[in-house]
Amino acid sequence: MGSKTPEGHRQEPDASNSSDFKPANPQVKASRNGSGSADLDRGIISDDDDDDDDNSKEENGVNGASTAEKKQKKRKRSKKKKKKTTPTVQTTPPRVPLSTLFPSGQYPRGEPVPYVEDENTARTTDEELRYNSRLWDDDFLIDYRKAAEVHRQVRQYAQRELIKPGASLTAIAEGIEDGVRALTGHQGLEPGDAFHAGMGFPTGLCLNNVAAHWTPNPGAKDVILDKNDVLKVDFGVHVNGRIVDSAFTVAFEDKYDNLLTAVKEATNTGIKHAAIDARMGEIGAAIQEVMESYEVEIDGKTRPVKAIRNITGHDILRYQIHGGKQVPFIKSNNRDKMEEGEVFAIETFGSTGKGYLEDDVGLYGYGRNTDASGANLRLASAKSLLKTIDSNFGSIVFCRRYLERLGVSHYHLGMKNLIDNGIVESYAPLVDVKGSYTAQFEHTILLHSGGKEVISRGDDY
Repeated sequence: MGSKTPEGHRQEPDASNSSDFKPANPQVKASRNGSGSADLDRGIISDDDDDDDDNSKEENGVNGASTAEKKQKKRKRSKKKKKKTTPTVQTTPPRVPLSTLFPSGQYPRGEPVPYVEDENTARTTDEELRYNSRLWDDDFLIDYRKAAEVHRQVRQYAQRELIKPGASLTAIAEGIEDGVRALTGHQGLEPGDAFHAGMGFPTGLCLNNVAAHWTPNPGAKDVILDKNDVLKVDFGVHVNGRIVDSAFTVAFEDKYDNLLTAVKEATNTGIKHAAIDARMGEIGAAIQEVMESYEVEIDGKTRPVKAIRNITGHDILRYQIHGGKQVPFIKSNNRDKMEEGEVFAIETFGSTGKGYLEDDVGLYGYGRNTDASGANLRLASAKSLLKTIDSNFGSIVFCRRYLERLGVSHYHLGMKNLIDNGIVESYAPLVDVKGSYTAQFEHTILLHSGGKEVISRGDDY
């Protein structure tokens, strides 16, 4: 989720290993040397049972006959009980909680990337090269890796099943969000539940010249995906406030290939140069050089790919998608440094237009300003709405769909009052000029002492 540069409004609310699948309850075969009752439980009736029955009859004076002359008894076998098995693979759509697929609580790690020598940040001692940073506890890494695996599984399902020409953007957004809530095991329908895990921010689905911050709104006319569209898919997953922010672009026509390649390579360049003590402006310069070395021919017209200059990558804090640091896509005088233990969303946006974004009509979502108090609110609807926001979202960005999912209605007047009082900020879609096309790729990285972990890396991008 891109952060707008200081020239415009920027959201900065304050924050208040093994991948093997193992069944949680392994099946243990009953011993065949066990008791007769154990055999009966497995649907087996032994010959000893019949012999005991015959002998008892003879002892009671019943005239015995040869076994062949006896009327053969029908044996009724008890029906075998179906044993519940623990799922070891994800379903389609994804609905198996990740804690079921990974009962050990150890989730796949991201892509480890060592720092390059010319960054002057390489850690070489054995202690410094230990995998876990001294700044993080085990829960930090477990939460982040779980959130990343949820993101991978849900987005890959979306790529396979949801994102197709003719699909509605509402169906795509809801399919992604339903998957995230199911895999994290938190539906977010009870107060406080969404703070444990769930969506890190609303699913962004931006078409063509719309670069960022667009999501379907209830009551609006649904938008249908066309084969000529360029779609940016940007969503976040959090576990205990540890947010994984990752995005990708989908196009169905080959004519957009160079645009997507330029932006993907630019993002990978940003990841390569990100390091402890690396300066933001220098990372931006490297990104810009790669991205703007591309051009794309669309409908017979050759257009340069431009790095968008007024939106940036950013650091991520707990329960806060945008921290105070920004990673630009262009060369700048930004001397801020990355530090060990920080988490960054390395993202880039490229455009065939001006390379400058402006607010469009419409609404993406809302963010709570946790520094602002609602003590002086007079409007009853605003007070009630603020209570709902504080108990369900806090500093996590949310949208109208999320409010209505909780059963909130007639909230527009109350929301306006909260915005007017500076308690809530609203976010508009960000667009380049009409007729242009934009693309985005993004990964979340953790800065270890000995290298970077591209926590959201997958086989898809």
